[in-house]
Amino acid sequence: MKVIYSESHLGHDPQFFVVRGQIRRSNEQPERATTLLKAAERDGHVVVPVGDFGAAPRAAVHSARYLHFLETVFDRWSELDDASPDEVVPNIHPFPGEPCTYPEHLVGQVGFHLGDMACAVGPATWEAATGAAHCATHAAELVMAGERAVYALCRPPGHHAYVERANGFCYLNNTAIAAQHLRRQHARVAVLDIDVHHGNGTQGIFYERSDILTVSLHADPRYMTPFFTGYAHETGSGAGAGYNINRPLPRGMRVDPYLDVLRETLVQIRAFEPGALVIALGLDAYEMDPYKGLAITTEGFHRIMAEIASLGLPTVIVQEGGYLSDALGNNLASALRGFESAA
Repeated sequence: MKVIYSESHLGHDPQFFVVRGQIRRSNEQPERATTLLKAAERDGHVVVPVGDFGAAPRAAVHSARYLHFLETVFDRWSELDDASPDEVVPNIHPFPGEPCTYPEHLVGQVGFHLGDMACAVGPATWEAATGAAHCATHAAELVMAGERAVYALCRPPGHHAYVERANGFCYLNNTAIAAQHLRRQHARVAVLDIDVHHGNGTQGIFYERSDILTVSLHADPRYMTPFFTGYAHETGSGAGAGYNINRPLPRGMRVDPYLDVLRETLVQIRAFEPGALVIALGLDAYEMDPYKGLAITTEGFHRIMAEIASLGLPTVIVQEGGYLSDALGNNLASALRGFESAA
């Protein structure tokens, strides 16, 4: 399988991350992508340097003012009196439901566009985020050109990013960018998110659309971030009513019951009759991942991805979560082998 990779991610190393009131280095570290790349290379996958596909693919998903903000915010922040010299971090947010005017002041814009304290912006964040978006676009291009499946090794991840809001380590929604790009060739595209966290940004982007089916299997938001979304009653609205499927799962679920739920959702994907599939591959469902929401084993990822491959669809596999553990590289290798075994 071809692997699309960008070295631009290496400069993005966020240090400011708040966990229950404590400031820590982010779990979303450059070593993640390095580990995944080495594992893909060891397993014989062909690494393809990413191409530059310009601004159009990200602009098809994100608003112009948000893209301008991300591109310029670090330099503008650096000009503020008494601003942190290292990273841009929000300290105020609009409250849902209240009247909201787009702020003129940069501090207000930071609070508007950075949704939490897990998406600090450093001097190399924009370059890394656009590199990841190019990876997703490049993978979609190859799939549209006839590849059965392509793996986009995206870092930073993307599925928590909304049209104009960063969230949860995510700045540009790589999964949504790939799905939207595939729409150039296919009338209907399905997104299947198997990250341990709900793909809230992807849901938000496509919530009122019927041409892109969004399906997410994730740890129940009653006990796992993002807490406010990912419930079964969220099924889409307007033209998108019925085209968003959430399957919240109990803490510690193992692979056999997980596969039962997955098979049910694959029936729904087949009924949608998509021309292509995007898998938001989160390896953080692993039993020893730092988040410990689910309990999927290394072998379990093989079984899960083999089941998904049975759909027989042209597929873009986009890397989302999966944090540092001794098994991270082995989990990726197992997942890709599983997909290829059934493709």
